[in-house]
Amino acid sequence: MDQKEMIERLKKNPQAIQALINSPDGQTLMRMLQGKDGGQTLNRASSQAAAGNTAQMMQMIKGIMSTPGGAELIRRIGQNLQK
Repeated sequence: MDQKEMIERLKKNPQAIQALINSPDGQTLMRMLQGKDGGQTLNRASSQAAAGNTAQMMQMIKGIMSTPGGAELIRRIGQNLQK
């Protein structure tokens, strides 16, 4: 599952978003997305994504996926969303 497909699934399924947020992998992802600026970039990206522009959020996810641990985390989240 690629990033766009993952985001589309989450947008269509609020229960999946809640399950992801409450999961250990979701908590890890949130910490990674919040980064060093206390979540300011994440807040902007979230606002833009809610308005239909997912470019900044996709960039953040690509940054996470560029690390071995981040790539594994996103892979596990994708697998869980397919269940």
